[in-house]
Amino acid sequence: MIIKNNTTKLLVTPSFLLILPFVQKQWLNLYSLNINDISFYLILYYLSGAICPSLVYINSLKNYTYYNFTRDEIPSIRIIKGKRLLFLVAINLIFLSYLIADYIYINFDLIFNLFLEEINVPKPDIQQLSSFIFLISILLIFKKSRFLLKKIILINFILISLYLWHLQINNISVDDQFYIYRYFGSNNLNLINLFFLIAIEISFYTWSFLSYKTNLSDWIVPKPQKGDLIPFLNIFIFYFFIIIYYSILT
Repeated sequence: MIIKNNTTKLLVTPSFLLILPFVQKQWLNLYSLNINDISFYLILYYLSGAICPSLVYINSLKNYTYYNFTRDEIPSIRIIKGKRLLFLVAINLIFLSYLIADYIYINFDLIFNLFLEEINVPKPDIQQLSSFIFLISILLIFKKSRFLLKKIILINFILISLYLWHLQINNISVDDQFYIYRYFGSNNLNLINLFFLIAIEISFYTWSFLSYKTNLSDWIVPKPQKGDLIPFLNIFIFYFFIIIYYSILT
């Protein structure tokens, strides 16, 4: 299996992320000394909110998007086919499509509630949601559109992160007017945003494995081996430190 992930390189970014929140808090403290004026430190603090989301975008696009797998001759005892494969494909495709649809709607809801309050965005009904999920499922089937969709998801993550950063700096409370309020099980909305992306990353990798090259057209998928767990490990290592970053920042 050929994977573009490098576990050693993942340790450089986390080290930076452990230092960054303390630097950001220092900028905020310096701004607080003269809160009535727009200071250089306020601008730094505002701009610094894009650092972590940008790192996530770059790392995910480079390491967790374009997966490649070896296709050696597979013994019959090490393949998945028939009804079991149909179940795995259907569950993964529907789950991933639903996550993406819900995640994109959270973004639009934040935009309209924060900047276009006069426009009311109704929550999608079952028929609309089903149609959107079906459209996303079609895009996930084809290689080029799947990669494009992954880029959209990562841009969506950056935008939501910036909106939440704006909420935090301006002490804007989140109530049931916001769609993300339904996930208000955590006091840290950044973690909700991050957990959404992690769930999508894991499901996206699983779908990439299932749909690799002619797997679905041949209707035969090899059973995952130990080496196939490496991307999961890299994902958990990287996002573990992102979680720590947002936990310290809060």
